[in-house]
Amino acid sequence: MRNALAIANKELRGYFASPIGWVICGLFSLMFGYFFYAYVEVFLKNSMQSQMGNGGPMNINILLIRPLLSNATVIILFMLPSITMRTYSEEKRSGTIELLLTSPITDWEIIIGKFLGAMGLYCTLLLATMAHMAILFAYGRPEFRPLIAGYIGLVLLGGCFVSMGLFVSSLTKNQVIAGVGTFIAGLLFWVINWLADSASPTTSAILSYLSITEHFDDFAKGVIDTKHVIFYLSFITFGLFLTSKSVDTERWKG
Repeated sequence: MRNALAIANKELRGYFASPIGWVICGLFSLMFGYFFYAYVEVFLKNSMQSQMGNGGPMNINILLIRPLLSNATVIILFMLPSITMRTYSEEKRSGTIELLLTSPITDWEIIIGKFLGAMGLYCTLLLATMAHMAILFAYGRPEFRPLIAGYIGLVLLGGCFVSMGLFVSSLTKNQVIAGVGTFIAGLLFWVINWLADSASPTTSAILSYLSITEHFDDFAKGVIDTKHVIFYLSFITFGLFLTSKSVDTERWKG
């Protein structure tokens, strides 16, 4: 585990040693801030109309935080490929993959290290959004537990994209191809439930279960269901397993 943590630390420092880490953080914060501003504006407008009509208090978790976190998943779909695209493809392009594979560490230590490094950057992006949540707590009374559930869902959802991105990146030495391939794969698991409407009941249930976003809905509502946690953890494990087989093939070729 010490080797994996060392690789994770190296990966995380590598992101911020180049402009890519700062650019990703800036773009993510900008887009999340835009959605935050838009939903706050709509919430305040609806709240004023409700007060004028002698309506009851509006639930900030349901009307603001839940749709905000759901829209954050769209940002994640576009941003995470840029985090994972360099994990293996850059190693292949620069020729350092041979040194890495011949070093006295296992493939799984390399994979876990790169996974944790990418997740470290991703969690940094999520931590930056806490400033927006702090504003809501300063001027409103949102419920804390549903918010925590939503962020747990975002972490698990991001883990799925990262494991998928590691696998795609291990297949090519071109970072652009790795990024585009990860986006296409993520988009496929994003919209796969759309096909459920025209499929048979059994196929529809399978397609809905494979949809990444379907499992996030309950987290956004503040519900942590073990079946969704198991799905995300299984997805992450399978993605890392495919990456290990790809890396093993690279080692065999070498």
